[in-house]
Amino acid sequence: MSTKVPVFGLNLPQSQAVTYLDGPCLVLAGAGSGKTRVITQKIAHLIEDRGYEPRTIAALTFTNKAALEMQERIAKLLKQPKQAKQLTVSTFHSLGVKILRQECKELGLKDRFSIMDSDDCGSLIQDMAITTDKQVVRRIQTDISLWKNGLVDPVKALNLAKDEDEAQSARVYASYVATLSAYQAVDFDDLIRLPVELFRNHEHVRDKWQRRLRYLLMDEYQDTNTCQYELVKLMVTGVGKKPMFTAVGDDDQAIYAWRGASVENLKTLQTDFPDLEVIKLEQNYRSTTRILQAANAVIGNNPKLFEKSLWSEHGLGEPIQVLSMPTDDAEADQIAIMISSEHFQRKNKWSDFAILYRGNHQARVIEQALRKERIPYTISGGQSFFDKAEIKDIISYLRLLANTDDDPAFIRAVTTPRRGVGQSTLETLGTFSAQWNCSLFEAVFKGGIEALLPDRQLNPLRDFCNFINNLESRASRPGPSGSGDNAAQVLDDMLEAINYENFLYDMFDERAAQSKWQNVLEFVNWLKDRGRGGKDRDGEEKNVLELTQMVALMSMLEGQDEDPDAVRMSTLHASKGLEYPHVYLVGCEEGILPHKGDADAPAESIAARVQEERRLMYVGITRAQRTLHITWCKKRKRAGEQVHCDPSRFIKEMKLDEGTAVPMESEKLTPKERLARMKELLTTPKPDKEQP
Repeated sequence: MSTKVPVFGLNLPQSQAVTYLDGPCLVLAGAGSGKTRVITQKIAHLIEDRGYEPRTIAALTFTNKAALEMQERIAKLLKQPKQAKQLTVSTFHSLGVKILRQECKELGLKDRFSIMDSDDCGSLIQDMAITTDKQVVRRIQTDISLWKNGLVDPVKALNLAKDEDEAQSARVYASYVATLSAYQAVDFDDLIRLPVELFRNHEHVRDKWQRRLRYLLMDEYQDTNTCQYELVKLMVTGVGKKPMFTAVGDDDQAIYAWRGASVENLKTLQTDFPDLEVIKLEQNYRSTTRILQAANAVIGNNPKLFEKSLWSEHGLGEPIQVLSMPTDDAEADQIAIMISSEHFQRKNKWSDFAILYRGNHQARVIEQALRKERIPYTISGGQSFFDKAEIKDIISYLRLLANTDDDPAFIRAVTTPRRGVGQSTLETLGTFSAQWNCSLFEAVFKGGIEALLPDRQLNPLRDFCNFINNLESRASRPGPSGSGDNAAQVLDDMLEAINYENFLYDMFDERAAQSKWQNVLEFVNWLKDRGRGGKDRDGEEKNVLELTQMVALMSMLEGQDEDPDAVRMSTLHASKGLEYPHVYLVGCEEGILPHKGDADAPAESIAARVQEERRLMYVGITRAQRTLHITWCKKRKRAGEQVHCDPSRFIKEMKLDEGTAVPMESEKLTPKERLARMKELLTTPKPDKEQP
């Protein structure tokens, strides 16, 4: 039984983690053990009981959503809730932006440096690699990202290249770094790498930030990469300075090695900080004992950095069901029927159910089965409509209308569609704009640019900028009720002027181009409707500039109904940090979970991959609060053919006894027979009180 500490309402290890302030602290927080509560209570303790100024505390997370939720929870704990706004509660990358904005001159960046998104960087790499093969571009982009996160420069990358593919990536890497510098731009990985470089080479800047941020807290520490760990070290260590930080993580939930995260950072903490206090949170507040026993049994097969075992006071709970299916179609049908049955019989909400899978390719057949049974569902990790390349292309023009100083929007718009403005032209323009500390747009018209760019390069730039200026003057006028053009007319004229439809058909095959053009039309019509006041409560017409101000809110608008009553479908990676009363973990087969890797890889590499897959299985199991169903198929369609499948080794590792693992009834009943039985149950009178 846990010992409660009334002052915090926490168990003993949680309370120790909150109050420990004698030096560096590592909190090993098992799944569902209340780690966010520990972080928020510790920040409140620092402010209310230990006299820390809120502005001197930083808490780092991995998503904006987690940061926002954390800040809201802290505000509720403080006597003066407004103090929460003085805290630095952000992602690692947001903190990196904050540092770079304030210290850009030390790195030779102008005040308004640009942050390039993944698509923009991909286009640069495509030009440098002289290829239209998207797989090659993605491979090079991934290699560059991993090198940056590992603090490997282009020269070292080329020396370490194991084959021609890596050598090609390294050569592109060198050009890529030079081009970003010339553009006065940074990419996502630079937001951590450059502050590390800054703190390493400028001790006075490092000292300033160490004085500014006196206490550091980090969530999901097992997901940090080499670069993020180096940033943390630089922020908390100094001559005569006691490292003051709390890292919260779980080595058993380290599932992001493929994107550069290193679980070894947990081990390295003990080496770099010999006086590190390690506190384990093992009481789980989420799941039943049976679920935790299965999770502990699986993860027990991995080598341990730190020994820990989850336990719960929620009782034994229902048996875990392991269900073997003849095919993936039968698996999908069966799951849909079971969820429908549970929903109606037990009066569960649709959102109480989650279907988790290893890869997105498994989702399609399940979606079809859910639609057939008319079960509402949402998919996590799917691409937002506003993240589609063709929508971002159009948005880049709108962003530029609203703010000609928006350099990433300028680069995207001036090169999409192509209009005779190439990479060398933009590099020259970028260097010139850095000298004058002005935007790329402004640099086009600055005196002196003529000496650097001949007319054949400069004229297309000026033509484009004049086009934007003319469009902006129309876009900022009121609609027909005033003297200007309405939003619909301006948008139509813009699309026609840039010839975007033809550009799509030149770049893609007919089917893809048609789909992308339909997306553009849907987006433009969406804007037009709001321009007419059709979807706005005030019913007032809006000009294009006013509509453009809505663009930043679009992802929020798309997620207005953030918590619909629908079954959650998600990859295992995207499910981390979430929990559901009833979980269906599907496709637990060899080759899927664990994922089939390179069979010719070194034994050590294969072992490391299986260990990470086992942690992924552990994450999946520990998402479940009350019931857990594991399914696997005897045959599965792959590339149009039915292939034989074997159950995942992880099922055996769960050590389910005969009273826990329930045999699959669907081997005796067809889906139609199952559905008939379910309908029969639905028409059977129920007792007054439902079992939970």
